[in-house]
Amino acid sequence: MGTGKYKSMAECAKAIKISDADIVTVAVRRVNITDKKKPLLMDYIDPKKITYLPNTAGCFNSDEALRTLRLAREIGGWKLVKLEVLGDRHNLFPEMIETLKSTEILTKEGFKVMVYCNDDPLMAKRLENAGAAAIMPLAAPIGSGLGILNKVNIKIIRNQTKLPLIIDAGLGQASDATIAMELGCDGVLVNTAIAKAKKPFEMAKAFKNAVIAGRLSFLSGRIEKKVMGSASSPKKGII
Repeated sequence: MGTGKYKSMAECAKAIKISDADIVTVAVRRVNITDKKKPLLMDYIDPKKITYLPNTAGCFNSDEALRTLRLAREIGGWKLVKLEVLGDRHNLFPEMIETLKSTEILTKEGFKVMVYCNDDPLMAKRLENAGAAAIMPLAAPIGSGLGILNKVNIKIIRNQTKLPLIIDAGLGQASDATIAMELGCDGVLVNTAIAKAKKPFEMAKAFKNAVIAGRLSFLSGRIEKKVMGSASSPKKGII
């Protein structure tokens, strides 16, 4: 889960607890993790109980992203990080040339890089070859709530990679998470859909159950799609 856009850190912490999330993302440039004179995120979310994932939210080029994650390593020793290099301030799409460049550099420096990217299967493969630890394609623009717009590409990426595949950005309701998991994704990253819901705690619980349902559905193996009807009742023995 993301930690932004909540009314307070207390609300954020409660939603995360209800969601039973394994990882929380932390915008190093925006969230207070060092100034003890101000409320610290660690006071509300125990890093010993949940994995912190520093990210580069707000970075628009490779140099900014690299500087931010190197700072995160200096502050907290974090090597597992989320790379996010944006290309424009309006749609917040990832800038993939800078993202690929950053992935290559960070991997050589010993970081384990989970990469926010577009839903292009070819670029996903390039990121994998560059040493990415996880592929995190967007479902739709950040904060849009549009849900997964390109299920076909997500399925192609799933079929071609053995890396963890996590849908990042654009989810709007719990059913979007179910769809992601039914496509074979390993998880979803959610922030706005929960933080800005009319009832954040209820939505956090809904997403938890949606992820579980979607994963079980994927593992169960769906029936074949047909263009014709198929009776569920036996054809023999009918009076």
